[in-house]
Order: sequence, then C-alpha cells, then structure tokens
Amino acid sequence: MTILSTLSLVALAFAALGLLLALGRAIGPALGLQRLGLPAAVVAGLLGLAIGPEGPWPLLPPAVEELWARLPTILLTLVFATLMLGRPLPALQRFWRPAAAQTLLGLTLGFGQYLMGALAVLLVLGPLLGVDPLMACLIEVGFEGGHGSAAVMGPIYADLGFGEGSDLGLAMATVGLLSSTVLGGVLVVIAQRYGWLMALEPLAPEPLVPQPLALAGAPLDASLPQPAASTHEPSCPLPAPASDQERGPAAALLINLGLAGVAVGLGVLMQAGLDWAATPLQGAWHTVVEALPVYPLALAGSLLVRLALERSGRGNLASPQLQTRLGGLATDLLITAAMAGLNLAQLAQNWLPLTVLAVAGLGWNLLVVLVLAPRVLPVDWFERAVTEFGQATGVAASGLLLLGMADPGNRSGALPAFSIKQLLLQPVLAGGVVTVAAPLAVHSWGLTLWCELCLALTVLWITLALLLARRPA
Repeated sequence: MTILSTLSLVALAFAALGLLLALGRAIGPALGLQRLGLPAAVVAGLLGLAIGPEGPWPLLPPAVEELWARLPTILLTLVFATLMLGRPLPALQRFWRPAAAQTLLGLTLGFGQYLMGALAVLLVLGPLLGVDPLMACLIEVGFEGGHGSAAVMGPIYADLGFGEGSDLGLAMATVGLLSSTVLGGVLVVIAQRYGWLMALEPLAPEPLVPQPLALAGAPLDASLPQPAASTHEPSCPLPAPASDQERGPAAALLINLGLAGVAVGLGVLMQAGLDWAATPLQGAWHTVVEALPVYPLALAGSLLVRLALERSGRGNLASPQLQTRLGGLATDLLITAAMAGLNLAQLAQNWLPLTVLAVAGLGWNLLVVLVLAPRVLPVDWFERAVTEFGQATGVAASGLLLLGMADPGNRSGALPAFSIKQLLLQPVLAGGVVTVAAPLAVHSWGLTLWCELCLALTVLWITLALLLARRPA
C-alpha cells in the first residue's frame, strides 16, 4: 500500500467516524434514547455496525474497520491523560473519613463483581455450557470499566485464547449503561417514597473540592451540581496566567493538547521504567507488567502534571472545559469505533452466558447499595450509594446523573467523596491494574483460586467498612 493510499484510508476512516458520531448525536436526542441511558456514541456505533463489512448495508471497506480496531488504546490513553488536568486536586485530609467509606464501598462493588462472575462460571456456565473461564472477568470489565476498557482488553483476551472477549465485554458495557439509568432511576423513586433522601438545607460549597472524575472521559452534564474551584494560592504569588479568552481559543486548545501530551509522555516513561525493572524478574509480576497498557499510567502522568501546575501557580493553564471536551470527544470516538466492529455472530452465540452474568452483576450491585451502603456510609448514604451504583454499573457520568436526580440542590457530601474515591480507585479498577491482571491471574492460577482470592478481598473490604462505620466521627 502506497503512502498516498494509506493517507486516503486514514482520512476516510476518520471522516466516516466523525460523520457517524454527528448522526448519533442528532438521532439519539431526537428519539429520546439518552433518557434510557444510551449515549449518542453507542447510537453512532450501531449505525457504523449497520454499514460495516458485516452489516446489512456494507458501505465501508474492511480496511476501515481494521483501522478502527487499532484506535481504542490510543483514544483511552488520551482520555486518562485528561482526567486530572482540569480539576483542582482534592484536600484529602479534610475528607478522608467519607472518602474512606466511599472507597471501601467501591472496592466491595468491584471485587464483588469479579466474585459473582467467578461463581457464575464455576457453578452454572462452566458445568452447563463449558464457557471459557475468562468470561468470569466480563462483569467488572463491562460494568466498572465500560466500553473503553472492554475494547482495550480485547488484545489481552485474544492472547489468552479468548478472542470473543472484546465483543462480549462491549455488549456487557451496553447492558450496564442502560441498566444504570433505568434501575438507578427506579432506586431514586423508591428512595423518595421511603424517605431515604436528605431533608437538609443546601450546604455552602466547600473549597478545594475537585470536579468529578468522569470514567472513560464521559462528558459531564452541565445541569449537575459542580463544586467550587480551588482557592489555594501559592506561597510566592506569580503573575496570573492568561485566561482562555485572552489566549484565544486556538492557543488554549494547543496548550491543553500539549499538557495532555506531556501526561501521556510521562505514562510512556513510567511504562518503560516498569518494563526495565521487570526484565530480570519472572512469574506473575513480569507477566502483568508486560501486558500493562499505557493508559493507567497516563492517569498518573495527568496527576503529576496537575500537581506541577498547582505548585507553580499555573493551574489555570489547564482548562476544565477543554480537558472535559477533549476527553469526551475521545470517549465518543472510542465507543463509536468499538461498537461498529462488534461481531454479531459471537453475541448471538453467547446471549445466554451474557444474560446470566448481567443478572449476577446487577444483583450484586443492588445488594451492596440497598443492604451494605446504609450500614457503612454517613447520613446521606443513599445519595452516595446511588452515585456509586451508577458508576459501578455504567460510567461515572451515569453516577453523577443519578446524583443530580437524588440531590438536585447539592445538599449532600456525595460529590467530594465520590471524586476522591475515583482518584484512588481509577488506577486500580475500572481499567486499572487489577482489570489488566485479572484475566492473567485466571489463566495462570485457575478460576477456583481467583474466586477464593476475590471472596477474601470482598469480605475484607466489607469488614473494614463496617469497622470504620462503628468508629465515632
């Protein structure tokens, strides 16, 4: 293939992707699909599936779909690089108690999803249908991680002999998005009926509270409660950076793209350092490091860049609006490209295992929210729990949407606790190190040992949460 033909193919692929996303953003709201929790990017992906090589109207050549298949890792790395850049760093010492309870609840949900998947495969799907043991990882990948993690985990699954893992993970993520909004809305109605919501006056906005961290860069709804910006001033005041208006939109965009690029570069350097450190090692550590993609490390790079900006008094260089839009656009393109490449034959063949796993995952999430959360969270337990349900079933933006329904006046302390929890758990679950290591552990140790480990960790998180709740505030 000549350079000219390659450039033409790339141009066609991105033009088609942009057109599909534009159509999805027009069709979704027109049909009211967003009320059901179906983002425009999923609609665009389904349109791409219809005109792809295996769709009913095959208008796109297979080479375009092959190029799209390479995009998820690149786009998700950009998403993670933008997560911390535009948001003031939280004052952990002020919110450690509610954030600790929220973090333990998040760990319980995540490892419990692995536990439910392992039990479903060991007790039902394995004996009756003979499914691949790696299917036990799909609940956490689809629910906690979403479409981005499901698409990026595809090559790891394929290397382990589970080639259909990416398609099944994407299907699970779609089920999770729909369920998070529908079931979450039902939970809010039940909470209103039984008086679980706070009946206090709106609280004054707290300083030093970060804006919410949106998993996989999902755009935030402007109608949701937004925290106040940081009031921290450096000890040696520097001249205030120019605003986006003073710099001009083009310059501001270039600066924010550059900052995201620096975060990605730091992630690449960290990955190279880990590879170098793991070279003389053998066993599980070497396997995990070798398979670890760069996007969780790009989140660490994003945190370091943000820290450097704040310490130098240049935090305004990173625009919250531009970083959110960059992450949101990358997420939408990622979901569109991943959904357009779904293998419908695989989904039809595995509909029963997917249904069993989805029911098991949703049942666990509801059990944690309705039984455990009232016992381990503070007085505004429902607002905190329903936010966690939305994130652990769909994406972080789903959780914030449910929080807006349950707490439209921003009366609770759910937002800062959820934001800090996201900062602590994002590198671990929902596309983090554990998400990458889980299929490797199942493949190396066996599903039974992995199930026992998840059971022990789930019991540990629940025990710690109950002990923390018994301590005086």
